[in-house]
Amino acid sequence: QGDLTNMQIYNLVFLCLLGQFDMLSLSRVGDIIIGGIFPVFNREVSHMSTFESKPQRVTCAGYYSLMCILFSRTCEVEINRDSSLLSNISLGYEILDSCASPTITLRAALTLASRSEGKGWTPPCLPTISALIAESGSSQSLAIATTLGPFQVPIVSYFSTCACLSNRARFPTFFRTIPSDYFQAKALAALVRHFGWEWIGAIHSDNDYGRNGVLAFTQEVKKFGVCIAFVGTVLRTYPEDKILRVVEMIKHSNVEVILAFVPEGDFYPLMKEIVKQNVTGFQWIASEAWITATRPSTPEMYQAFGGALGFVVQKMAIPNLNPFLTAISPYKDPNAAFVKEFWEIIDVFFNVSELRVTYNVYKAVYAIAHALHHVCDCLEIDFGDYVFFDENGDPPASYDIINWQLENGQVRHVTLGHFASSANGEYRLSIQEERIVWRTGKNVPTSVCSDVCKKGTRKAQMKGKPTCCFDCIPCADGTIANSTGTECTPCLQEYWSNQRKDECVPKKIEFLTYHEPMGIALTIVSILGAFLSLVTVMVFIHYRETPVIKASNSELSCFLLFSLFLCFLCPLTFIGRPTVWTCMLRHTTFGLTFALCISCILGKTIVVVTAFKVTQPSNKVAIKFGPAQQRVIVCCCTLIQIVICVLWLKLNPPFPDKVFKYNKKIVLECNTGSEVAFYAVLGYIGVLAVISLVLAFLARKLPDNFNEAKLITFSMLIFCAVWITFIPAYVSSPGKFTVAVEIFAILSSAFGLLICMFAPKCYIIFMRPEKNTKKQIMRKNANKKDGLNYEDFYNNQVSSS
Repeated sequence: QGDLTNMQIYNLVFLCLLGQFDMLSLSRVGDIIIGGIFPVFNREVSHMSTFESKPQRVTCAGYYSLMCILFSRTCEVEINRDSSLLSNISLGYEILDSCASPTITLRAALTLASRSEGKGWTPPCLPTISALIAESGSSQSLAIATTLGPFQVPIVSYFSTCACLSNRARFPTFFRTIPSDYFQAKALAALVRHFGWEWIGAIHSDNDYGRNGVLAFTQEVKKFGVCIAFVGTVLRTYPEDKILRVVEMIKHSNVEVILAFVPEGDFYPLMKEIVKQNVTGFQWIASEAWITATRPSTPEMYQAFGGALGFVVQKMAIPNLNPFLTAISPYKDPNAAFVKEFWEIIDVFFNVSELRVTYNVYKAVYAIAHALHHVCDCLEIDFGDYVFFDENGDPPASYDIINWQLENGQVRHVTLGHFASSANGEYRLSIQEERIVWRTGKNVPTSVCSDVCKKGTRKAQMKGKPTCCFDCIPCADGTIANSTGTECTPCLQEYWSNQRKDECVPKKIEFLTYHEPMGIALTIVSILGAFLSLVTVMVFIHYRETPVIKASNSELSCFLLFSLFLCFLCPLTFIGRPTVWTCMLRHTTFGLTFALCISCILGKTIVVVTAFKVTQPSNKVAIKFGPAQQRVIVCCCTLIQIVICVLWLKLNPPFPDKVFKYNKKIVLECNTGSEVAFYAVLGYIGVLAVISLVLAFLARKLPDNFNEAKLITFSMLIFCAVWITFIPAYVSSPGKFTVAVEIFAILSSAFGLLICMFAPKCYIIFMRPEKNTKKQIMRKNANKKDGLNYEDFYNNQVSSS
């Protein structure tokens, strides 16, 4: 047998050559023998082995199982008397006790495997049983399936639920009539999800059943965001200190719901300690291994475990079982195995109308009988109850939901729901919530590590804690949580979160208005500048015959004042809600008015320079720069800016735009459209200003009394300084202050030109009229060392006017 391990071969050779274990058995002779291993007793009476003699007979205590009696009854009363099933073939059996111990179970399996009619070695010492019904515990079934599987002995379990037994590669001949824990884990997870429990504890037995069950459950509930607070381990053979540690773990936890995936025998010691220490207030969820067990279902246990919820296989009634049980008597065959013990506690088993696990034994016997009858591997077997095994040897999942309730001083297992799987892999949970008796009374218990976050807050994971444990922190600006327990979601672009962060409110619309203080101040300053420009024009017109006005080229001065008047009015287009027309107007007006202004200053600078050059005795080449030439240069310089603005408006004009980069507001501004055109307009004004500055600087040595070159130089320095400073201020200013900075730059540069160019002349006219004479202008008493003809210079300036 190539598939056997060395230990298995050794055990079989030992049994075949040296004999079998001495075990109490219940048997019946038949043409075909079926083996059965049941926990007839629930604990082993240990014996000390000296290894000097044969091991003593296995002795067990604590009778509590009806399943061996049902097995024998099904074979004798129903199958052997059914002429349509295994006709002319009698079905025999041999039943051994496992004492609910994996070790004793393995002994029983080896004993059944080594039974043969011959003596000594009979190669290959194959078992004489045709099939085996075993066992109640998953660990016991694993031992049997591992040992007998290589011999291709069909094994049908009635209560082993570990999902690990569905591995067909390891256990190809293992079947069961109880659903796998794979399905029970899904059922328990569905129950947890149904009631919204997110933070639960878990207790499992230190064996395959408990470990695999909790592992499958944990994998399922993690899909729903449920966290396991702690996992405690118990076993019936554990010392008291281990049990006490689990109790302390429970007492110091903050969970409200605890799952116990434990067989009744392993769980009972912990249950007793919990009751002893009066650890109450927890909602227990039970696996099918203990929820309907008889021993813990007492009023004493109810004080701590009352209201427990769990899943069990559906109950079924076996016909004519009660008369068979009452007919059993130890007087008929005093040597019959297990009968005396059954007789002593027979009253416990008289209620045969609600059999659950025991009914699985009934189904297992019939499944084997029909398989033998058909002599084939049938997937579908029908014997009144619909039973089939899937490709893993598992039946379909069908559970009842059980609730521990106290009625008339007795614990009752009340059925109030159902869980079932369908052929398409879907699951359905139905439960009558109004009938549930909770540990907390009528209210559904809540079990969370952290309370649900309120509106306006979101979860913040605690470092080193499970995902169910979190702090609630306010949503970030611009995001809201408008219901409890939700994540923060960002508001739409035109909205912002309110102070409570539970609602999106429209953002404040912001633009520079006329009625706000800053808008009022800028409007007043703008109008004041325009008014001063008009006043200066009227002064120049009124005093146009005076030497100061004549010497300053009155025509260009009036043009300059008119352009400054427009420059002062230009900021008014920057205030108010931006529209298509105001956006096009504000940028083009700004560009044209300043181009006209600087063109006039450039014309005045050229007039001064050329007039000075003509009056020099040594200069015979210079051409007189008269009024016609002045108008040409002003018009040409302004025309270039007009062409740039027309192309700008034609190709990609400015337009009103919304800026969303600010948190709580939407800034309405004029988008320049084409940035190239915008910078071309600014750049052209800058070029004119630099040319004027350079020419004025070259003419700085002209006579003081009628030399405007120094005034032009100073005004152009102010103009350039303002606009160079404007660039970083414009870029860094937020919202409507960007527009305010631009207006401030316009007004500052316009006032600089107005004051520098015209304030000295107005001062002479009004404050020093004695200097407003031709003599003062021509400086008759000036030093003639420079060789300048000041009278010719003055006449040239007057003629230009």
